[in-house]
Amino acid sequence: MKKHSVTIVVFGGTGDLVQKKLMSALFDLYNNEIFSDDFRIVAFSRKQMSHEEYRQFARNILDQKGVCGGKDCDGFLEKIFYCSGDLNNQESYLTLSNFINELDKTDNLCSNKLFYLAIPPNLYESVFNNLASSGMTIPCATPEENKKTWARVLVEKPFGNDMDEAQKLDTLLGKLFSEDQIFRIDHYLAKETIQNILTFRFANSIFNYLWNKDHIQEIRIKVYEDYDIRGRGRFYDGIGALRDMGQNHMLQMLSLITMQDPKMLGASFVRNARTDALEKIYLDKKDIVNIKRGQYEGYLSEEVDANSETETFFRISLKTKDKQLKGIPLYLEHGKALNQTKTEIEIIFKERPSCACPVDDKRQHTNKLIFVVKPEDGIRVRFWIKQPGFDYQIDDKELSFSYKTENQMLPNPYERVLFDCIRGDQTLFTSTAEVKAEWKIITSILDFWQKVPLKKYKKGSKPEEIVYSG
Repeated sequence: MKKHSVTIVVFGGTGDLVQKKLMSALFDLYNNEIFSDDFRIVAFSRKQMSHEEYRQFARNILDQKGVCGGKDCDGFLEKIFYCSGDLNNQESYLTLSNFINELDKTDNLCSNKLFYLAIPPNLYESVFNNLASSGMTIPCATPEENKKTWARVLVEKPFGNDMDEAQKLDTLLGKLFSEDQIFRIDHYLAKETIQNILTFRFANSIFNYLWNKDHIQEIRIKVYEDYDIRGRGRFYDGIGALRDMGQNHMLQMLSLITMQDPKMLGASFVRNARTDALEKIYLDKKDIVNIKRGQYEGYLSEEVDANSETETFFRISLKTKDKQLKGIPLYLEHGKALNQTKTEIEIIFKERPSCACPVDDKRQHTNKLIFVVKPEDGIRVRFWIKQPGFDYQIDDKELSFSYKTENQMLPNPYERVLFDCIRGDQTLFTSTAEVKAEWKIITSILDFWQKVPLKKYKKGSKPEEIVYSG
C-alpha cells in the first residue's frame, strides 16, 4: 500500500470530536502504516499548551480507549505538535502558517496539507476566510523534487441551517477553494453497509431486475437512538432532528437507494448519479398528513429555550420523479430517546397474490431486503416457506450476511474518511450539487414544519407509538 506524506492540521484540536473519534482514527491509520515517515499532526486551538502537554492530552485519549497496548504510541505521539490561537483572529493563522513552514524547512519539504474543521458550524465562515487569506491552502513545490503538492479542506456536518445559509457557505467555499480541494464529510457514507449498497444493487441481477415500481411497495429508512441529546442542548435546539439527521445522512442513504446505475465507480460518476437521484426527490403535498413531529418529555429540562418547539423525532414521506421508482412511498424516520438504537434501510416488495399463501392468514406476505447499518453491519432478506408437518402452514425466514462473521476488522468510518481525503478520492464526500439538492428537499418541508403538531412522547417509546398516536 502506498504511504502518504501529509501534514494534518486539526482546527478544534481539544474539542469533543478529537477526543471521541478523531485521535483514535488517526492512531489506527498510523498503525496501519498509511503515513510516510514525514507525516505530522498539528492541533490548533485556543488553549495554551506546549507540545508535550498536548501529547499527554492525546495519550490520555488513547489510554481511555485502551488502544495503546502493545502498539507504538510513543512513535505516534512524536508526530503531534500543538499551536494555540484564536480561530477568528487572522494573526493566529499567520502564526500557524509560520509554524508549519518551520517544520517543512526542518524536513526540507513542502508538505501536502489537510485542514480538518472539527469545530461548530457557526465558525466555518470565519475559518474559511482566514484560512484562504493565510495562503496555507495554496499548493507549492517540494524543494528537492519540484513536485506540486496538494491542500484540502475537510468539513464536518451539518453544513448550514437552511438552503440559503448552505448556499452562502458553498458560494464562499467556491470562491476560496477549488472543488477538488473541498471534502464535505458524511461519515454514514463511509460505513461498510452503505458502501455495499451499490455493489448489492448493481452486481446482482436478481435484485437489479426487481428495483422498480412494479415490484417495490415502499422504502423505509429508520434511524433510531435510545439516548437523548446528551447535553448538546445549546447546539441541538437550533438544529433539530430534521436538519441534524435528515438533511444529510438519511438523504444520502436515500440517494444510494434511488439512484440509477452510475456505470463506473469513479467519484464523478457516483456523485453525479447521487445528485440526479436527489434532484428527483420531492415532497408530495398530498402526503403532508404523513409528516409527524415529536419531542421527548424532559427535553425542555436541557439547556434549551423554555418554550422550544424543536423536534427530536420526525417521520416524513417523500416521492421521486424517477420513471422506474415513480409513486413508491419513501419514508424517513428518526428519533432520539426511543426504545432501541438501530439504523436500517428496508426495501419492502409487493405482495404477490398466490394459492401458496393462506387467504385467512392476517400477515402480509411481503419479501423484505434490509440493509443493517446499526448495531452491526449486515444485509438480511426475508422470504416465506412451508413449515414442516402435515398441515399447510407458512412462516417467514431470513437469509443474512454479517460482516462480523467474516472475521475482518472493519475500518472506522472516520478512518475511511481521512484515508480517502488523503488519497484524494471524493466518492464518499458530498458535492456542492448534492448539498444544494438536499437543502431544496428539506426547505420544502420546513416551509410548513411549524404547522405540524408537536407530539410529546415518553423516553423509551416505540416509534410506532409516536407515529400512530392521537
